[in-house]
Amino acid sequence: MLARVWSASIVGIDAVKVGVEVDVSGGLPGIVILGLPDSAIQESKERVKATLKNAGFAFPMRKIVINLTPADLRKEGPAFDLPISVGILAASEQVNADLLGDFLFLGEVSLDGSLRPVAGVLPIAATAQKMGISGLVVPVDNAQEAAVVEGLAVYGCNHVADVVDLLNNPRNYKPVQLNPTIETTQETFLNLADLQDVKGQAHARRALEIAAAGGHNLIFVGPPGSGKTMLARRLSGILPPLSFSESLEVTRIHSVAGLLKNRGSLVRDRPFRSPHHSASGPSLVGGGTFPRPGEISLSHRGVLFLDELTEFKRDVLEFLRQPLEDGYVTISRTKQSVTFPAQFTLVASTNPCPCGYYGDTIQGCTCSPRQREQYWAKLSGPLMDRIDLQVAVNRLKPEEILQQPTGESSKSVAGRVQKAREQATIRFQEQENLQCNAQMQSRHLQKWCNLDDASRNLLEAAIRKLGLSARASDRILKVARTIADLAGDEYLKPQHVAEAIQYRTIDRMQ
Repeated sequence: MLARVWSASIVGIDAVKVGVEVDVSGGLPGIVILGLPDSAIQESKERVKATLKNAGFAFPMRKIVINLTPADLRKEGPAFDLPISVGILAASEQVNADLLGDFLFLGEVSLDGSLRPVAGVLPIAATAQKMGISGLVVPVDNAQEAAVVEGLAVYGCNHVADVVDLLNNPRNYKPVQLNPTIETTQETFLNLADLQDVKGQAHARRALEIAAAGGHNLIFVGPPGSGKTMLARRLSGILPPLSFSESLEVTRIHSVAGLLKNRGSLVRDRPFRSPHHSASGPSLVGGGTFPRPGEISLSHRGVLFLDELTEFKRDVLEFLRQPLEDGYVTISRTKQSVTFPAQFTLVASTNPCPCGYYGDTIQGCTCSPRQREQYWAKLSGPLMDRIDLQVAVNRLKPEEILQQPTGESSKSVAGRVQKAREQATIRFQEQENLQCNAQMQSRHLQKWCNLDDASRNLLEAAIRKLGLSARASDRILKVARTIADLAGDEYLKPQHVAEAIQYRTIDRMQ
């Protein structure tokens, strides 16, 4: 007998509907899987066989041919375990096959018949809803994630026997309801990090506020112990919350990466990713035989923090240039090309030299000019061009170290950031895919960043003196626009441009 069960496969952050055709016929007992399966799917032969026997079902000792359609699409992962199991049961007439066309099945099976969560459920649920599938059957740990999609009945099951009972007695089961109180959160230390803990560093705090208000890239340069990392880790606390559409975007990426298993439904907080400086290029931008999102895509709509930036390999840092400019990254392989979104705020920190004390007023530098030149050579001019705010952070004086923190709290700073973002939202309401000032293009600058004569003369003088590129001058205008938004001004003024220019003084430090 022939049975067809629906499932799906992930391509990038989207899903493709996959048919699982199972034919049980006469011949020598055995299982053959066709349709470009990977090793995990090939291994499901023995896994499914043991699962069905241990779950109390009869495994047909006949020739079983399983075909995954479309045949030219590579399939991967253990999510096909459940549809293969259901297909074998339907082809051997152990389950009612009348409803198979209405459901899409996903799940990894254990040898005792229990179901384990899989990655990529949210984009698959969205694809199923668009294609007219009325029901989605997933492991119970994936149910809340899938229930985010409206117009789709989601059934969470603990065991293969529960799936069989659902197909035989559908009236006994009700779809899962989305629990709005369940959500993924960031690490506790991020939620507790408050700007009020930072002593002094008024200039760096101001830069952090501008970066949050406009989505600008930021680098802190200073000696060890000056508070660079402490400041950077508090950026998440002053960013505005994710909108529902942004939350869906972030959740899709994290779902494909397998970060939502057993964790809930929507990602409510802006991502904060901090890869180690030993990270490789593919781990940063994404890759693999079946391309998966890297750190820059996992930072989408959030923050990518690169601590000790000059310790990263230069070729790895160069991978960031295109995503920082375009807001997405394209991974090309022989048989497919996948595009992942990557609109993130880059925050970096580094020492000014190998010993760390160049320019420090307390401890002298022991590095030669040649050593400092080689140290900064890891950061190319095009990469530094894309960093809008370049801030020197000095060590605190002894009396400042011992004093109690007196700075503003993250809550009060976040209020100003939110107001500035709201101004930008009103300004960009007719512009698609434009959420913050850092994303403006040249045509937008001509419309919203007009300069008076005094401001224009100031910017021209800075371009000549600092040798700034056209890209760097455009980014000065974007920062000036954000500073004006924070001040509540509709038009750019000389003081806005002057403050923006002072953040471009560390393009090359030797």
